[in-house]
Amino acid sequence: MLKVLVANSKGGAGKSTLATNLAAHYSVDGKNTVLVDADRQGSSLRWCEKRAAHFNAVLGVSGLRRDWEKHVPADAERVIIDSAAGIRANEVAEYLDTLDAVVVPILPSAIDLEAAEPFLAEVAALSPVKRGKVPVALVANSLKPWTNASQQAVDTIKRFPFPIVAELRDTQGYVLASELGKSIFDYNSEVVRSHQDDWSKLLRWLKKLA
Repeated sequence: MLKVLVANSKGGAGKSTLATNLAAHYSVDGKNTVLVDADRQGSSLRWCEKRAAHFNAVLGVSGLRRDWEKHVPADAERVIIDSAAGIRANEVAEYLDTLDAVVVPILPSAIDLEAAEPFLAEVAALSPVKRGKVPVALVANSLKPWTNASQQAVDTIKRFPFPIVAELRDTQGYVLASELGKSIFDYNSEVVRSHQDDWSKLLRWLKKLA
């Protein structure tokens, strides 16, 4: 079972989008996939409910329950956890004993970059992370690569204590797919495939941990 926490101390960074699309990728790939929603907004759970009508369903579990792990089936192959909004490093630490990886999405704005720096420093100081037991990776999210702002943001993120494993371009495709309980991995047009390619490095990184 591969268990991945998607977390960021700042709301609006795209963690639910990252979590749902990652879960969808694994379900489309034929893996028994569970999406745990620890965010009170419940966006990931609503997405799972919409997706239930599709062939590649993802089981949604409320992470707000203390006993949520008991509701993860024993045959689950992939567990993606959408963390609470505004999660702090000490709360990340509560998951680390059973995690295989932490993925942190970061938006290319000055406010998001400034908020990410102290959070990542605190995560880097957590013992399981410091000892290399639980790897952490960064995803530069909603980029407009043709702009100086996004290019400078990526340069800034590269100076943070963890590697960038994906640079996801901005597209309305994520929003439109989410409204249907789907993801970019449920479509095969040429345009969508180019955005799927943005995920390849992240997926390879996670595959090494499975």
